[in-house]
Amino acid sequence: MSTPRIWTIEEANALVPRLSSLIGRQLALASDIERCWQALVKAVESPAATPDQLLELARGGSELARARERELSEKIAAYESGWQEVEELGVVVKDQRIGLCDFYGRLDGTLVWLCWRYGEQAVEHYHGLEAGYAGRKPITAAKRRQLLN
Repeated sequence: MSTPRIWTIEEANALVPRLSSLIGRQLALASDIERCWQALVKAVESPAATPDQLLELARGGSELARARERELSEKIAAYESGWQEVEELGVVVKDQRIGLCDFYGRLDGTLVWLCWRYGEQAVEHYHGLEAGYAGRKPITAAKRRQLLN
């Protein structure tokens, strides 16, 4: 396993505009996927089918059902690729539904998560590696001085 990148608050904040754009696209794609899924269910006309059964029925179904399945598959592939793009930046995606991302940072020599959520203008919170989102604490001016590599 490779050593994770340790971010400064400045480095993390410099990435926020790009990250915000990428995550916004991902959240829009998630809505598109839900819309496509509902269209597929309607096209197949088998609401009691499991997801796997529904996809199988669509692949062998009407032209409309096959088209809906292809559209859904393309959107899912784009969605998966988009999250991979975010992770390739060195960001750890914690919750795709709300666009929650963490960056490894150091606070007084201790490894912490610098925490950012889609819609926030900057990385303004941190928490311990085991604390999670509920344990977020604000990055005060005093803490900002302690956030060093």
